[in-house]
Amino acid sequence: MKKIERLISIVMILLQKEIVPASELSRLFNVSRRTIQRDVEALGYANVPIYAVYGAGGGYALMNEYKLDKRLVSSRDLENILISLGGYDQLITNPEIQMTIQKIKSMTGSEISPKLDLSFYNWTGRSEMKEEIAFINQAIENHWLIKFEYVNQAGERTSRMVEPYRLHLIEMHWYLFGYSLERQDYRMFKVTRMLSSQKVGSFTPRPKKEFKKEKKHLEPQNLVTVQLLLDVAVRDQFIERYGKSSVREVTTDSYHARIDLPDNKFAYQFLAGFGNKVKILKPESFIVNFINFLEETIGLYK
Repeated sequence: MKKIERLISIVMILLQKEIVPASELSRLFNVSRRTIQRDVEALGYANVPIYAVYGAGGGYALMNEYKLDKRLVSSRDLENILISLGGYDQLITNPEIQMTIQKIKSMTGSEISPKLDLSFYNWTGRSEMKEEIAFINQAIENHWLIKFEYVNQAGERTSRMVEPYRLHLIEMHWYLFGYSLERQDYRMFKVTRMLSSQKVGSFTPRPKKEFKKEKKHLEPQNLVTVQLLLDVAVRDQFIERYGKSSVREVTTDSYHARIDLPDNKFAYQFLAGFGNKVKILKPESFIVNFINFLEETIGLYK
């Protein structure tokens, strides 16, 4: 953490707490007590009214006249922030996020116990992905030009040189949005298809107004309305994904669903995953394509 960030963090903590021991600040920022003392002196030179409280229970404090009304950020606000950060921290290991979580917890004298918990399966692939995501994050922050081999859906490999700008988590998949020097345009890259990523230089970021092209890559594909007959066993999965209004009861054991899907192999794979618990009713063209997909799959075992 840079010194200026630490100074701002110290002020944030002191705005929320009456007295903070030097040992607590030292432990929080992983620096020596002498460094904390120098930070406090620097803040004093900047006319931030910090003073020392001596004796048992002593530490550093801010003059009350300088403090903000704590009601500007309520305990519920802090709880919501911690829930969001805690969920994100399970998907990507980031020491800065953990530091932020600790700073937020330090902003209140009471123990925050979030009433909502987010949990994600700790798949082996996801654990390995964290290292790749951490590297890409570092490349984005430091404006590193990166090079990697990219494997497309057909298994073809190409060498790419990319200016990385943003990471997206879409469903369960990570994507990198960046500027491809080979294509001279913005592209979206699926991270699991990027091989042997490495830093090969630095770049000057392009104007942010050009990022409007990012939306083009995030827009949903052309969709068709598909009608399905569902077994009650999979009803909840469709409600979670498409909402209650998309599912209607037919009998106590079956439901009718009306959803929008792309007419491609990704949609066929999705529906095939439900086995005999889902039957496609309409449209006929989608049914024909789905049957062809299943026949190709069965052909692998003949």
